[in-house]
Amino acid sequence: MDTKTIYALSTTFGRSGIAVIRISGSRAFAFFDAMTDLPAQKVTPRRMYYTKIYDNVSHETLDECLVVAFRGPNSFTGEDTVEINCHGSKAVIRSIINSLSTLTNFRTAEPGEYSKRAFYNGKMDLTAADGLADLIDAETSMQQKTALRQMGGTLLTLYDSWREQLVSLLAYVEAYIDFPDEDIPQDTVFKIENSVFKIAEEISRHINDNKIEERLRDGFNVVISGPVNAGKSSLINAIVNRNVAIVSDIAGTTRDVIDAYVDINGFPVIFSDTAGLRETEDSIELLGINLAREKIAAADFNIFIFDASTTSPEIFDSRLTAEKNSLLVANKADKISEAQKAELINKGCVLISAKNNENVSQITDALYKYFSELFADSSSHLITRHRYKEALNECLDNLKRFNLQKEIELAAEDIRLAARAIGKITGRVEVEEILDKIFSSFCIGK
Repeated sequence: MDTKTIYALSTTFGRSGIAVIRISGSRAFAFFDAMTDLPAQKVTPRRMYYTKIYDNVSHETLDECLVVAFRGPNSFTGEDTVEINCHGSKAVIRSIINSLSTLTNFRTAEPGEYSKRAFYNGKMDLTAADGLADLIDAETSMQQKTALRQMGGTLLTLYDSWREQLVSLLAYVEAYIDFPDEDIPQDTVFKIENSVFKIAEEISRHINDNKIEERLRDGFNVVISGPVNAGKSSLINAIVNRNVAIVSDIAGTTRDVIDAYVDINGFPVIFSDTAGLRETEDSIELLGINLAREKIAAADFNIFIFDASTTSPEIFDSRLTAEKNSLLVANKADKISEAQKAELINKGCVLISAKNNENVSQITDALYKYFSELFADSSSHLITRHRYKEALNECLDNLKRFNLQKEIELAAEDIRLAARAIGKITGRVEVEEILDKIFSSFCIGK
Protein backbone atom coordinates (compact mmCIF):
# COMPACT_ATOMS: atom_id res chain seq x y z
CA MET A 1 0.00 0.00 0.00
CA ASP A 2 1.21 3.51 -0.85
CA THR A 3 2.51 5.16 2.35
CA LYS A 4 2.15 8.76 1.20
CA THR A 5 -0.04 11.08 3.23
CA ILE A 6 -3.38 11.58 1.50
CA TYR A 7 -5.89 14.42 1.53
CA ALA A 8 -9.36 14.97 0.06
CA LEU A 9 -12.58 16.88 0.47
CA SER A 10 -14.92 14.73 2.57
CA THR A 11 -18.03 16.82 1.94
CA THR A 12 -19.75 17.78 -1.29
CA PHE A 13 -17.90 20.29 -3.42
CA GLY A 14 -19.98 23.43 -3.83
CA ARG A 15 -21.42 26.31 -1.90
CA SER A 16 -22.04 25.46 1.76
CA GLY A 17 -21.53 26.85 5.23
CA ILE A 18 -18.88 24.31 6.20
CA ALA A 19 -16.64 21.93 4.27
CA VAL A 20 -14.43 19.19 5.74
CA ILE A 21 -11.02 18.34 4.29
CA ARG A 22 -9.43 15.19 5.70
CA ILE A 23 -5.69 14.43 5.83
CA SER A 24 -4.41 10.95 6.72
CA GLY A 25 -0.93 9.47 6.88
CA SER A 26 2.37 9.55 8.72
CA ARG A 27 3.02 13.20 7.78
CA ALA A 28 -0.50 14.51 8.52
CA PHE A 29 0.73 16.66 11.43
CA ALA A 30 3.23 18.37 9.09
CA PHE A 31 0.20 20.36 7.93
CA PHE A 32 0.29 22.37 11.18
CA ASP A 33 3.90 23.49 10.78
CA ALA A 34 3.48 24.27 7.08
CA MET A 35 0.07 25.97 6.94
CA THR A 36 -0.87 27.22 10.45
CA ASP A 37 0.58 29.07 13.43
CA LEU A 38 0.17 25.89 15.55
CA PRO A 39 3.41 23.93 16.10
CA ALA A 40 2.69 20.24 15.46
CA GLN A 41 4.38 19.10 18.68
CA LYS A 42 2.02 21.26 20.76
CA VAL A 43 -1.20 20.00 19.13
CA THR A 44 -3.30 17.87 21.49
CA PRO A 45 -5.18 15.09 19.71
CA ARG A 46 -9.00 15.23 19.76
CA ARG A 47 -8.99 18.91 20.70
CA MET A 48 -10.54 21.46 18.34
CA TYR A 49 -8.37 24.47 17.44
CA TYR A 50 -9.37 27.77 15.87
CA THR A 51 -6.64 28.92 13.52
CA LYS A 52 -5.84 30.75 10.33
CA ILE A 53 -4.67 28.65 7.41
CA TYR A 54 -1.93 29.99 5.15
CA ASP A 55 -0.77 29.04 1.70
CA ASN A 56 2.35 26.88 1.97
CA VAL A 57 4.16 28.85 -0.78
CA SER A 58 2.93 32.46 -0.69
CA HIS A 59 1.94 32.41 3.03
CA GLU A 60 -1.17 34.44 2.31
CA THR A 61 -4.20 33.75 4.48
CA LEU A 62 -6.62 31.26 2.88
CA ASP A 63 -9.27 30.96 5.58
CA GLU A 64 -10.03 30.92 9.31
CA CYS A 65 -10.90 27.35 10.31
CA LEU A 66 -11.53 24.86 13.08
CA VAL A 67 -9.03 22.01 13.00
CA VAL A 68 -8.92 18.74 14.94
CA ALA A 69 -6.20 16.05 14.93
CA PHE A 70 -6.17 12.33 15.79
CA ARG A 71 -3.13 10.21 16.52
CA GLY A 72 -3.03 6.74 15.02
CA PRO A 73 -4.20 4.12 15.72
CA ASN A 74 -7.01 6.04 17.41
CA SER A 75 -8.51 7.42 14.21
CA PHE A 76 -10.84 6.28 11.46
CA THR A 77 -7.99 5.11 9.22
CA GLY A 78 -5.72 3.99 12.04
CA GLU A 79 -3.17 6.61 10.91
CA ASP A 80 -2.40 10.14 12.06
CA THR A 81 -5.32 12.20 10.82
CA VAL A 82 -6.23 15.89 10.59
CA GLU A 83 -9.67 17.25 9.74
CA ILE A 84 -10.00 20.83 8.54
CA ASN A 85 -13.42 22.44 9.02
CA CYS A 86 -13.26 25.40 6.65
CA HIS A 87 -15.82 27.62 4.95
CA GLY A 88 -17.57 25.82 2.11
CA SER A 89 -16.99 28.14 -0.82
CA LYS A 90 -15.39 26.68 -3.93
CA ALA A 91 -12.59 29.25 -3.77
CA VAL A 92 -11.63 28.36 -0.17
CA ILE A 93 -11.75 24.62 -0.84
CA ARG A 94 -9.65 24.91 -3.99
CA SER A 95 -7.03 27.11 -2.33
CA ILE A 96 -6.54 24.75 0.64
CA ILE A 97 -6.44 21.65 -1.59
CA ASN A 98 -3.91 23.35 -3.90
CA SER A 99 -1.70 24.28 -0.95
CA LEU A 100 -1.80 20.74 0.47
CA SER A 101 -0.60 19.45 -2.91
CA THR A 102 2.67 21.36 -2.43
CA LEU A 103 3.57 19.54 0.82
CA THR A 104 6.23 16.84 0.59
CA ASN A 105 4.87 13.27 0.22
CA PHE A 106 1.27 14.50 0.13
CA ARG A 107 -1.11 13.39 -2.63
CA THR A 108 -4.82 13.40 -3.41
CA ALA A 109 -6.71 10.41 -2.00
CA GLU A 110 -8.19 7.87 -4.38
CA PRO A 111 -11.90 6.95 -4.19
CA GLY A 112 -12.54 4.91 -1.04
CA GLU A 113 -8.92 5.11 0.08
CA TYR A 114 -9.69 6.25 3.63
CA SER A 115 -11.87 3.18 4.19
CA LYS A 116 -9.29 1.01 2.41
CA ARG A 117 -6.57 2.20 4.79
CA ALA A 118 -8.92 1.60 7.73
CA PHE A 119 -9.31 -1.99 6.51
CA TYR A 120 -5.57 -2.55 6.08
CA ASN A 121 -4.94 -1.10 9.54
CA GLY A 122 -7.47 -3.42 11.16
CA LYS A 123 -10.02 -0.72 11.94
CA MET A 124 -12.79 -2.49 10.01
CA ASP A 125 -13.45 -5.65 8.06
CA LEU A 126 -14.95 -5.79 4.56
CA THR A 127 -18.52 -6.27 5.81
CA ALA A 128 -18.19 -3.11 7.91
CA ALA A 129 -16.78 -1.29 4.87
CA ASP A 130 -19.79 -2.41 2.84
CA GLY A 131 -22.04 -1.27 5.69
CA LEU A 132 -20.38 2.15 5.67
CA ALA A 133 -20.94 2.45 1.91
CA ASP A 134 -24.60 1.48 2.40
CA LEU A 135 -25.00 4.02 5.21
CA ILE A 136 -23.63 6.81 3.02
CA ASP A 137 -26.06 5.82 0.25
CA ALA A 138 -29.03 5.16 2.58
CA GLU A 139 -32.25 6.90 1.54
CA THR A 140 -34.73 5.12 3.83
CA SER A 141 -34.80 4.34 7.55
CA MET A 142 -34.61 0.57 6.95
CA GLN A 143 -31.51 1.02 4.80
CA GLN A 144 -30.03 3.17 7.57
CA LYS A 145 -30.78 0.60 10.31
CA THR A 146 -29.44 -2.31 8.28
CA ALA A 147 -26.24 -0.45 7.38
CA LEU A 148 -25.60 0.56 11.00
CA ARG A 149 -26.21 -3.00 12.16
CA GLN A 150 -23.73 -4.33 9.61
CA MET A 151 -21.16 -1.69 10.57
CA GLY A 152 -21.65 -2.82 14.16
CA GLY A 153 -20.39 -6.29 13.27
CA THR A 154 -23.50 -8.50 13.05
CA LEU A 155 -22.30 -10.26 9.90
CA LEU A 156 -18.66 -10.23 10.97
CA THR A 157 -19.51 -12.04 14.21
CA LEU A 158 -21.53 -14.69 12.40
CA TYR A 159 -19.05 -15.31 9.57
CA ASP A 160 -16.01 -15.22 11.86
CA SER A 161 -17.59 -17.80 14.16
CA TRP A 162 -17.96 -20.22 11.23
CA ARG A 163 -14.48 -19.49 9.97
CA GLU A 164 -12.88 -19.96 13.40
CA GLN A 165 -14.63 -23.30 13.79
CA LEU A 166 -13.35 -24.39 10.39
CA VAL A 167 -9.81 -23.25 11.21
CA SER A 168 -9.92 -25.27 14.44
CA LEU A 169 -11.15 -28.35 12.57
CA LEU A 170 -8.45 -27.85 9.96
CA ALA A 171 -5.85 -27.75 12.71
CA TYR A 172 -6.97 -31.19 13.89
CA VAL A 173 -6.89 -32.64 10.38
CA GLU A 174 -3.53 -31.02 9.53
CA ALA A 175 -2.06 -32.54 12.69
CA TYR A 176 -2.90 -36.06 11.56
CA ILE A 177 -1.22 -35.45 8.20
CA ASP A 178 2.07 -35.35 10.12
CA PHE A 179 1.37 -38.82 11.50
CA PRO A 180 0.37 -40.86 8.40
CA ASP A 181 0.96 -44.22 10.13
CA GLU A 182 -1.63 -43.52 12.81
CA ASP A 183 -5.35 -43.96 12.15
CA ILE A 184 -7.65 -41.20 13.30
CA PRO A 185 -9.75 -42.52 16.22
CA GLN A 186 -13.32 -43.25 15.18
CA ASP A 187 -14.82 -40.97 17.81
CA THR A 188 -12.62 -38.12 16.49
CA VAL A 189 -13.74 -38.85 12.93
CA PHE A 190 -17.36 -38.65 14.08
CA LYS A 191 -16.83 -35.36 15.93
CA ILE A 192 -15.06 -33.69 13.00
CA GLU A 193 -17.58 -34.85 10.39
CA ASN A 194 -20.51 -33.92 12.64
CA SER A 195 -19.05 -30.44 13.24
CA VAL A 196 -18.60 -29.89 9.50
CA PHE A 197 -22.17 -31.06 8.89
CA LYS A 198 -23.57 -28.63 11.51
CA ILE A 199 -21.65 -25.68 10.05
CA ALA A 200 -22.87 -26.58 6.55
CA GLU A 201 -26.47 -26.75 7.83
CA GLU A 202 -26.17 -23.31 9.47
CA ILE A 203 -24.72 -21.74 6.32
CA SER A 204 -27.37 -23.36 4.12
CA ARG A 205 -30.14 -22.09 6.42
CA HIS A 206 -28.58 -18.61 6.42
CA ILE A 207 -28.59 -18.52 2.61
CA ASN A 208 -32.13 -19.89 2.25
CA ASP A 209 -33.61 -17.63 4.96
CA ASN A 210 -32.43 -14.48 3.20
CA LYS A 211 -35.29 -13.44 0.92
CA ILE A 212 -34.59 -9.73 1.07
CA GLU A 213 -30.90 -9.92 0.11
CA GLU A 214 -29.88 -6.88 -1.91
CA ARG A 215 -33.47 -5.62 -2.31
CA LEU A 216 -33.29 -3.61 0.87
CA ARG A 217 -30.40 -1.69 -0.64
CA ASP A 218 -31.48 -1.45 -4.27
CA GLY A 219 -35.27 -1.40 -3.90
CA PHE A 220 -38.13 -3.91 -4.18
CA ASN A 221 -39.60 -4.21 -7.66
CA VAL A 222 -43.39 -3.82 -7.60
CA VAL A 223 -45.13 -4.12 -10.97
CA ILE A 224 -48.58 -2.66 -11.67
CA SER A 225 -50.26 -4.55 -14.51
CA GLY A 226 -53.67 -5.11 -16.00
CA PRO A 227 -55.79 -4.52 -19.10
CA VAL A 228 -55.91 -1.19 -20.93
CA ASN A 229 -57.77 1.64 -19.19
CA ALA A 230 -57.76 -0.21 -15.86
CA GLY A 231 -56.20 2.80 -14.13
CA LYS A 232 -52.59 1.67 -13.83
CA SER A 233 -51.14 5.09 -14.58
CA SER A 234 -53.62 6.79 -12.26
CA LEU A 235 -52.66 4.38 -9.49
CA ILE A 236 -48.92 4.95 -9.77
CA ASN A 237 -49.52 8.72 -9.83
CA ALA A 238 -51.64 8.41 -6.68
CA ILE A 239 -49.03 6.30 -4.89
CA VAL A 240 -46.11 8.62 -5.63
CA ASN A 241 -48.32 11.70 -5.24
CA ARG A 242 -47.16 13.27 -8.51
CA ASN A 243 -47.71 12.82 -12.22
CA VAL A 244 -45.11 10.36 -13.46
CA ALA A 245 -47.34 8.58 -15.99
CA ILE A 246 -49.67 9.93 -18.70
CA VAL A 247 -53.34 9.36 -17.88
CA SER A 248 -55.65 9.09 -20.87
CA ASP A 249 -58.90 7.39 -21.92
CA ILE A 250 -57.19 6.33 -25.15
CA ALA A 251 -56.33 2.63 -24.96
CA GLY A 252 -52.63 1.81 -25.32
CA THR A 253 -51.33 5.19 -24.10
CA THR A 254 -48.62 3.53 -21.97
CA ARG A 255 -46.27 1.66 -24.32
CA ASP A 256 -43.16 1.43 -22.20
CA VAL A 257 -42.41 0.63 -18.56
CA ILE A 258 -42.39 3.72 -16.34
CA ASP A 259 -40.57 3.43 -13.00
CA ALA A 260 -41.09 5.51 -9.87
CA TYR A 261 -39.15 5.26 -6.58
CA VAL A 262 -41.10 5.42 -3.30
CA ASP A 263 -40.15 5.07 0.37
CA ILE A 264 -42.81 2.96 2.10
CA ASN A 265 -42.19 3.31 5.83
CA GLY A 266 -38.47 2.71 5.38
CA PHE A 267 -38.61 0.14 2.59
CA PRO A 268 -37.33 1.34 -0.81
CA VAL A 269 -39.80 0.39 -3.54
CA ILE A 270 -39.60 0.81 -7.31
CA PHE A 271 -43.09 0.86 -8.84
CA SER A 272 -43.35 -0.02 -12.53
CA ASP A 273 -46.32 1.11 -14.61
CA THR A 274 -46.64 -1.24 -17.58
CA ALA A 275 -48.41 -1.32 -20.93
CA GLY A 276 -52.03 -2.52 -20.86
CA LEU A 277 -52.34 -6.26 -21.50
CA ARG A 278 -54.42 -6.97 -24.59
CA GLU A 279 -54.25 -8.46 -28.07
CA THR A 280 -52.88 -5.93 -30.56
CA GLU A 281 -51.35 -5.73 -34.02
CA ASP A 282 -49.48 -2.51 -33.21
CA SER A 283 -45.83 -3.62 -33.24
CA ILE A 284 -44.70 -0.83 -30.89
CA GLU A 285 -47.45 -1.50 -28.38
CA LEU A 286 -46.72 -5.23 -28.61
CA LEU A 287 -43.12 -4.61 -27.56
CA GLY A 288 -44.42 -2.80 -24.47
CA ILE A 289 -46.81 -5.66 -23.66
CA ASN A 290 -44.05 -8.25 -23.96
CA LEU A 291 -41.85 -6.12 -21.71
CA ALA A 292 -44.71 -5.91 -19.20
CA ARG A 293 -44.97 -9.71 -19.09
CA GLU A 294 -41.25 -9.99 -18.47
CA LYS A 295 -41.53 -7.47 -15.62
CA ILE A 296 -44.42 -9.43 -14.08
CA ALA A 297 -42.39 -12.62 -14.10
CA ALA A 298 -39.36 -10.95 -12.45
CA ALA A 299 -41.25 -8.78 -9.92
CA ASP A 300 -40.85 -9.04 -6.16
CA PHE A 301 -44.53 -8.14 -5.84
CA ASN A 302 -47.33 -7.79 -8.41
CA ILE A 303 -50.35 -5.51 -8.28
CA PHE A 304 -53.02 -6.74 -10.70
CA ILE A 305 -55.52 -3.96 -11.32
CA PHE A 306 -58.80 -4.04 -13.27
CA ASP A 307 -61.76 -1.78 -13.94
CA ALA A 308 -64.41 -3.02 -11.50
CA SER A 309 -67.18 -1.30 -13.47
CA THR A 310 -66.54 -3.30 -16.66
CA THR A 311 -64.48 -6.40 -15.82
CA SER A 312 -63.80 -8.94 -13.04
CA PRO A 313 -60.69 -10.47 -11.44
CA GLU A 314 -61.20 -13.64 -13.48
CA ILE A 315 -59.39 -11.94 -16.39
CA PHE A 316 -56.11 -12.66 -14.59
CA ASP A 317 -54.32 -15.98 -14.39
CA SER A 318 -55.50 -17.50 -11.09
CA ARG A 319 -52.07 -19.11 -10.60
CA LEU A 320 -50.44 -15.69 -10.50
CA THR A 321 -52.99 -13.92 -8.32
CA ALA A 322 -53.01 -16.79 -5.82
CA GLU A 323 -49.37 -16.14 -4.95
CA LYS A 324 -48.62 -14.44 -1.62
CA ASN A 325 -46.59 -11.77 -3.36
CA SER A 326 -49.49 -10.34 -5.35
CA LEU A 327 -52.56 -8.18 -4.78
CA LEU A 328 -55.82 -7.92 -6.71
CA VAL A 329 -57.00 -4.32 -6.99
CA ALA A 330 -60.51 -3.39 -8.14
CA ASN A 331 -60.30 0.17 -9.46
CA LYS A 332 -63.20 2.61 -10.07
CA ALA A 333 -65.04 1.16 -7.07
CA ASP A 334 -67.00 4.42 -6.89
CA LYS A 335 -68.90 3.28 -10.01
CA ILE A 336 -70.24 -0.06 -8.69
CA SER A 337 -73.00 -1.09 -6.28
CA GLU A 338 -72.61 -2.17 -2.68
CA ALA A 339 -73.47 -5.76 -3.64
CA GLN A 340 -70.71 -5.76 -6.26
CA LYS A 341 -68.28 -4.34 -3.71
CA ALA A 342 -69.11 -7.10 -1.22
CA GLU A 343 -68.61 -9.77 -3.88
CA LEU A 344 -65.20 -8.38 -4.87
CA ILE A 345 -64.07 -8.15 -1.24
CA ASN A 346 -65.01 -11.83 -0.79
CA LYS A 347 -62.75 -12.60 -3.74
CA GLY A 348 -59.84 -10.95 -1.96
CA CYS A 349 -59.82 -7.68 -3.89
CA VAL A 350 -58.78 -4.30 -2.55
CA LEU A 351 -61.36 -1.70 -3.65
CA ILE A 352 -60.01 1.69 -4.67
CA SER A 353 -60.65 4.75 -6.78
CA ALA A 354 -57.25 5.78 -8.10
CA LYS A 355 -58.68 8.90 -9.73
CA ASN A 356 -60.17 10.09 -6.42
CA ASN A 357 -57.25 8.70 -4.36
CA GLU A 358 -59.62 6.56 -2.27
CA ASN A 359 -58.26 3.58 -0.29
CA VAL A 360 -54.90 3.74 -2.12
CA SER A 361 -53.23 3.57 1.30
CA GLN A 362 -54.55 0.01 1.66
CA ILE A 363 -52.18 -1.00 -1.14
CA THR A 364 -49.11 0.57 0.48
CA ASP A 365 -50.16 -0.91 3.85
CA ALA A 366 -50.31 -4.38 2.28
CA LEU A 367 -46.88 -3.88 0.73
CA TYR A 368 -45.41 -2.72 4.03
CA LYS A 369 -46.84 -5.77 5.81
CA TYR A 370 -45.39 -8.13 3.18
CA PHE A 371 -41.92 -6.57 3.23
CA SER A 372 -41.92 -6.43 7.05
CA GLU A 373 -42.62 -10.17 7.20
CA LEU A 374 -39.73 -10.83 4.81
CA PHE A 375 -37.50 -8.60 6.92
CA ALA A 376 -38.48 -10.42 10.13
CA ASP A 377 -37.96 -13.86 8.56
CA SER A 378 -34.45 -12.89 7.48
CA SER A 379 -33.50 -12.03 11.09
CA SER A 380 -30.70 -9.54 11.73
CA HIS A 381 -28.18 -11.28 9.45
CA LEU A 382 -29.13 -9.94 6.06
CA ILE A 383 -27.03 -10.90 3.05
CA THR A 384 -26.65 -7.42 1.58
CA ARG A 385 -24.17 -8.22 -1.18
CA HIS A 386 -24.31 -10.77 -3.98
CA ARG A 387 -20.63 -11.55 -3.41
CA TYR A 388 -21.51 -12.76 0.12
CA LYS A 389 -23.90 -15.32 -1.28
CA GLU A 390 -21.36 -16.44 -3.89
CA ALA A 391 -18.69 -16.93 -1.23
CA LEU A 392 -21.08 -18.75 1.10
CA ASN A 393 -22.16 -21.10 -1.69
CA GLU A 394 -18.49 -21.74 -2.49
CA CYS A 395 -17.89 -22.55 1.17
CA LEU A 396 -20.93 -24.85 1.22
CA ASP A 397 -19.78 -26.74 -1.87
CA ASN A 398 -16.43 -27.49 -0.26
CA LEU A 399 -18.01 -28.62 3.01
CA LYS A 400 -20.35 -30.98 1.15
CA ARG A 401 -17.33 -32.59 -0.52
CA PHE A 402 -15.60 -33.13 2.82
CA ASN A 403 -15.31 -36.57 4.41
CA LEU A 404 -12.54 -38.45 6.16
CA GLN A 405 -12.94 -41.55 4.02
CA LYS A 406 -10.83 -39.91 1.30
CA GLU A 407 -7.14 -39.13 1.55
CA ILE A 408 -6.62 -36.87 4.54
CA GLU A 409 -4.73 -34.26 2.48
CA LEU A 410 -7.79 -33.89 0.22
CA ALA A 411 -10.13 -33.71 3.21
CA ALA A 412 -7.96 -30.95 4.72
CA GLU A 413 -8.03 -29.06 1.43
CA ASP A 414 -11.86 -29.11 1.46
CA ILE A 415 -11.92 -27.42 4.87
CA ARG A 416 -9.13 -25.01 3.92
CA LEU A 417 -11.02 -23.86 0.81
CA ALA A 418 -14.25 -23.52 2.80
CA ALA A 419 -12.57 -21.32 5.41
CA ARG A 420 -10.91 -19.27 2.68
CA ALA A 421 -14.27 -18.70 0.96
CA ILE A 422 -15.70 -17.15 4.14
CA GLY A 423 -12.51 -15.14 4.53
CA LYS A 424 -13.21 -13.56 1.15
CA ILE A 425 -16.30 -11.92 2.67
CA THR A 426 -14.60 -10.38 5.68
CA GLY A 427 -11.15 -9.96 4.14
CA ARG A 428 -9.51 -12.33 6.63
CA VAL A 429 -7.55 -14.98 4.78
CA GLU A 430 -4.50 -15.88 6.85
CA VAL A 431 -2.42 -19.06 6.61
CA GLU A 432 -0.46 -18.26 9.77
CA GLU A 433 -3.65 -18.53 11.77
CA ILE A 434 -3.90 -22.25 10.94
CA LEU A 435 -0.30 -22.82 12.05
CA ASP A 436 -0.99 -21.00 15.32
CA LYS A 437 -3.96 -23.28 15.97
CA ILE A 438 -1.86 -26.38 15.29
CA PHE A 439 1.04 -25.44 17.54
CA SER A 440 -1.13 -24.17 20.37
CA SER A 441 -3.42 -27.21 20.40
CA PHE A 442 -0.90 -30.05 20.05
CA CYS A 443 2.47 -30.99 21.44
CA ILE A 444 4.00 -31.41 17.98
CA GLY A 445 7.75 -31.67 17.84
CA LYS A 446 8.28 -32.50 21.49
